[in-house]
Amino acid sequence: MHHASIRTANIHRAIAFYEQLGFVVNERFTTGYTLACWMSGLSGRIELIQIPEPRPVADAFNDEHYTGYYHLSFDLTDTTTDLPKWLEDLQAKFAEAAESQPEQISPLKVLLEPNQQMIGDRVYEVAFIADADGLPLEFIRVMNHE
Repeated sequence: MHHASIRTANIHRAIAFYEQLGFVVNERFTTGYTLACWMSGLSGRIELIQIPEPRPVADAFNDEHYTGYYHLSFDLTDTTTDLPKWLEDLQAKFAEAAESQPEQISPLKVLLEPNQQMIGDRVYEVAFIADADGLPLEFIRVMNHE
C-alpha cells in the first residue's frame, strides 16, 4: 500500500498530532483547493487533507451500525515489549505537548486501554486512541514475539 488518506478539519493540528506519534512530513502540497501532505512513520505513510467547512466526524469506534473506514492499525511488535508502558509514555508526551502548545495539541484520548486478544493462533496486545479529529487508531503487538 502506498498510503492511507485522512481528511482532517485542521491540517496543522493533525500534523502536530502525528508528529507526536513519530511521523515526519515528507511532502507538502495542495490538492487543487486545499492543503495536504504526506507523512511517514511507524512503518507506514499517511496523507492528510484539510477539508474546508468540515462536518463532524462519525463515531466509528462506538457506533455499532457505522460502516466504512474504521481505523488504521500500527504494529508495535518490534517497537516495544510493553504496550501499556508505551501508551503511558505516549500519554505523558501528549500531556507535556498540550501544556506547551495548547492551540495545536490536546491531551491524548484513549478509546480502549491495552488488553489481550486472541486472533487466530496468536495472542495480541491491542489499544486504541483517537487522532486529532477523533478517528480511531489501533496499536497492536504480538505477545511472546521472538
